[in-house]
Amino acid sequence: MRAVVAPEPGGPEALRIVELPVPEPGPDEVLIRVVAAGVNRPDILQRKGAYPPPPGAPTTLGLEVAGFVEAAGPGAMYDLVGTGVCALVPGGGYAEYAVVNTGLCLSVPPAVTMTEAAAIPETLFTVWINLFERGFAADGDTVLVHGGTSGIGTMAIALCRLFGIRCIVTCGSDEKCARAKNLGAFAAINYRTHDYVEEVTRLTGGRGVAVVLDMVGGDYLPRNLACLADEGRHVSIAFQRGAKAEVSITDIMRRRLTLTGSTLRPRSTDFKAMVASEIEKSVWPFVETGMLKPVIDSVFPLERVAEAHARMESGEHVGKIVLEIGR
Repeated sequence: MRAVVAPEPGGPEALRIVELPVPEPGPDEVLIRVVAAGVNRPDILQRKGAYPPPPGAPTTLGLEVAGFVEAAGPGAMYDLVGTGVCALVPGGGYAEYAVVNTGLCLSVPPAVTMTEAAAIPETLFTVWINLFERGFAADGDTVLVHGGTSGIGTMAIALCRLFGIRCIVTCGSDEKCARAKNLGAFAAINYRTHDYVEEVTRLTGGRGVAVVLDMVGGDYLPRNLACLADEGRHVSIAFQRGAKAEVSITDIMRRRLTLTGSTLRPRSTDFKAMVASEIEKSVWPFVETGMLKPVIDSVFPLERVAEAHARMESGEHVGKIVLEIGR
């Protein structure tokens, strides 16, 4: 099968399409003939040598796929063979075939295409775990999400709209702010021209937000805490501006703030399967009716994977970038 690897750390040009053996499904696993795979920022980091795959995961890039189940390993559900699924994978998504635990598969309904389905798992799992489970966002809350037109940001906007949450986002241009508002954001702040702390204070009448979902880190952290209401929760999922920050412990104590965060890829299969089950019950009905779809920025054939990575690194995209691999 064709698969994408990064033999040496580097830019998009470091990516190589190679021939590898088709993997065999192990216990409780299925083999998926991949139709499409989502491109995510961790893929960029892995290509650069900054985010190695966890032990046992394929070195092939790619964290989410959609396609058709071709075979089932021992203990797996054989009735899945022939069905269309999308799945969160620990690696190996940029390939014509991928293996995954059955607990991480979600059926692809007629309301979405395989290309759309491939753009769902990574961002949906990430937002569900961090905004809703760790951040406890609930109906009536107001939240702040940085990177409002990223894959994470657009998924957060969509979920907030469905669950009665007002979502304030930050973006890097007026055009992106307009797109975010068109997608359902309550408000969008151009962080290049406005102080987002002042804007959040104004938009919330001085109360602050219940949750901040942050992928920026660094000097954003103390500013994010200033955006939180009393009892607010700050959830970190990345640190693009640095992994260290200085905060006031007194302020955290006085306002009873919670600082938390998580990573997804290293978590156990059992944990991810539990999240998949929760998503299937709470969110997947919206996918089945077409009420929840990912925002697709662009689609590239596998041969143009370097262009897909360059597109993501440009920061010009709105929503998800997808690789089309098979049929």
